[in-house]
Amino acid sequence: MEEQYISSDFKLGILGGGQLGKMLTLAASNWDIKTVVLDPSKECSAAHTCNEFVLGDFNDFNTVYEFGKKVDLITIEIENVNVEALKKLKQEGKKVLPCPDKLEIIKDKGLQKEFYENNQLPTSKFQLFSSEADIVKAVENQEIQLPFVQKLRKEGYDGRGVKVVENTNDLKDLLKGASLIEEKVTLKKELSVIVARSSNGEVKSFPVVEMEFNPQANLVEYLICPASISETIEEKAEKLAIDVVKSLDFVGLLAVEMFLDENDEILINEIAPRPHNSGHHTIESVVTSQYEQHLRAILGLPLGSTALKIPSIMVNVLGEPGFEGKVKYQGLKECLATEGVKLHVYGKKVTKPFRKMGHITILDKDLDNARKKADYIKEHFKVIA
Repeated sequence: MEEQYISSDFKLGILGGGQLGKMLTLAASNWDIKTVVLDPSKECSAAHTCNEFVLGDFNDFNTVYEFGKKVDLITIEIENVNVEALKKLKQEGKKVLPCPDKLEIIKDKGLQKEFYENNQLPTSKFQLFSSEADIVKAVENQEIQLPFVQKLRKEGYDGRGVKVVENTNDLKDLLKGASLIEEKVTLKKELSVIVARSSNGEVKSFPVVEMEFNPQANLVEYLICPASISETIEEKAEKLAIDVVKSLDFVGLLAVEMFLDENDEILINEIAPRPHNSGHHTIESVVTSQYEQHLRAILGLPLGSTALKIPSIMVNVLGEPGFEGKVKYQGLKECLATEGVKLHVYGKKVTKPFRKMGHITILDKDLDNARKKADYIKEHFKVIA
């Protein structure tokens, strides 16, 4: 008999209650699916949108294990969770998606890179190092060339755990810990393709998006959909994302971030096994949002259409530099008076410099018009304390 998820006693457990968790609970609420969220902060974004909130550390084995026993299916909104607990739950017959074995590969950027290499998936050249001292030694021995990018193998996110090393002076400020060194790629664009694969093997990719980054915070500032690329590159990017999800035998939603280099070659940067910042615009601009698609994939339901309804530009709403404390928003009326503007506030009560506080999606048939509106919003909508 087919399991009844909607309007039933079924409980979907979500590890992590940040903004991605919040938007996932809202999508589940549309279908009357009960959600239970585990997060170490009672002030997290999803605490007031889920059906049940559990305060606890999603990195702690016992906390995750006991949480998992009380729900019917476990999923994530952040990859830095206790994988060993998820493995034990899976062994005991609990549904865990994405699969803990795949999660173990993805949460370690070194294992990620080795996976690409072993499966003939294009990525930039790399080497793995256990310490910053080993990196300095390798530079001295001319085993690696400047400039390069250093990435911590674990727990880096939102621009953290990444350092661009341009010259020998930068070597004194290397990140501490096991890391990988990547060749610095000369970029034309940074792209992202979100792809979903259902437990029944069905696969669908979302339209390719183009990402523009804030140089100070190394966070996405603008997200443009559709990307301004040729049809050939678009097809190549979507095919690569599908190749990754199939090679990984992955079930759920996978964000594949890519570099488009100066020779129009596409290289995989990294992947995320969950809803992603590069898919927020899908809530309004695509027939099926990334959050609904994630639910469809992990529940084994038919995947939804990924057709673009209208072009869009998404602006990340970040805490202003120099402000920390109880959040205040400036320019709300001016921005909401702009046609096609959709505001999403994550519910974080305290702002910090460059903290993600929300996002604004601008819908417009003309991307040039959307860009003008995005520039206006970026200038006038401010998060202060």
